[in-house]
Amino acid sequence: MRAVIVSAIVAFFVTIALTPFAIRFFSRLRAGQPIRTDGPKAHLSKKGTPTMGGVVFILATVIAYVVAHFVVATLPERQLGTPNGMSATGVVLLGLFVGLGALGFIDDFLKVRKKNSLGLSPRRKLIGQTIVGGGLGAVALWVPASTEHHDTVAASTVSFLRDITWLDITKWGTLALFVFVVISMSNAVNLTDGLDGLASGAAMMVLGSYGLIAFWQYRHWNLDSDYVGDYKYAVRDPLEIAIIAAAAAAACFGFLWWNTSPARIFMGDTGALGLGGLVAGLAFATRTVLLLPVLAILFTIIAATWVIQIGSFRLYHRRVFRMVPLQHHFELAGWSEVNIVVRFWIIAGIGVLSALGLFYADFLRVMEFR
Repeated sequence: MRAVIVSAIVAFFVTIALTPFAIRFFSRLRAGQPIRTDGPKAHLSKKGTPTMGGVVFILATVIAYVVAHFVVATLPERQLGTPNGMSATGVVLLGLFVGLGALGFIDDFLKVRKKNSLGLSPRRKLIGQTIVGGGLGAVALWVPASTEHHDTVAASTVSFLRDITWLDITKWGTLALFVFVVISMSNAVNLTDGLDGLASGAAMMVLGSYGLIAFWQYRHWNLDSDYVGDYKYAVRDPLEIAIIAAAAAAACFGFLWWNTSPARIFMGDTGALGLGGLVAGLAFATRTVLLLPVLAILFTIIAATWVIQIGSFRLYHRRVFRMVPLQHHFELAGWSEVNIVVRFWIIAGIGVLSALGLFYADFLRVMEFR
């Protein structure tokens, strides 16, 4: 518990302290966020606001992770739910966060350099996401565990609240699913990042809930070998997962101080792609992949409506919404930016609470069978 709390505190204060420096630094470099000319006119006033702020909370999370491991090293060995030093789980989760953040940074840099909202082409961005997701997915599936509990970071089964043993798939199938979820979630968070504080606030809730889930799994780690019907309650390195999730959630909270309306800095694709990749990794690490659409319901809705709009326009040459991503539809309908953000946060909170309720209810079901 101490390591998780320390990681959250360090990440929060590092982000709070470093973000003003990032604002001044990127402002001097004239790294302002390009604004779409076909979007709501109110956004034109945001032109020149520095972007690439995701660098700060990604760095803060890594720093907090390192500090937390100094705390872990002071704990009695019997309390450790994670190996000493960086585990394969940490490599995968932080690798997704940093790797996709770096991809987003390249995209942001090209946008700033070209002075428009076009960065990497969709094809190149997809290739980059596939390389990062595939490489770290291979680590998750084939790197042996340093503990006796599991052989790999990810299981070759589809999971909802636990592994569903009758949905066993090959490791190559799991790798394909891993890459798909990483690409989907990183793009979903990127689509959500369109209004001040919207993506950072929603991501904070989702990451915080994964911190709670992982810590609960850590405290009840002895259940990982128990079977209930066709399901298995299994997770590897839960304390490691909780440390990273708590640090990232607290870092988003600290960033929100500067990112809320009126935003003084944007996270850019640097932050959005990194956060989406981390959320996807946490879903696999906690064995809650099929729970992800509920837990991250806001991201799911915004991504789904974007697909509906694109599909409808290409097939029938008709638009279902005034504009996508969905938040811009409501802007064009006359809603204020703050109204949209708060109401979308409420939707995100409902998804998080529903998912946590399902997770806890399933845990009680496991206990009944013990």
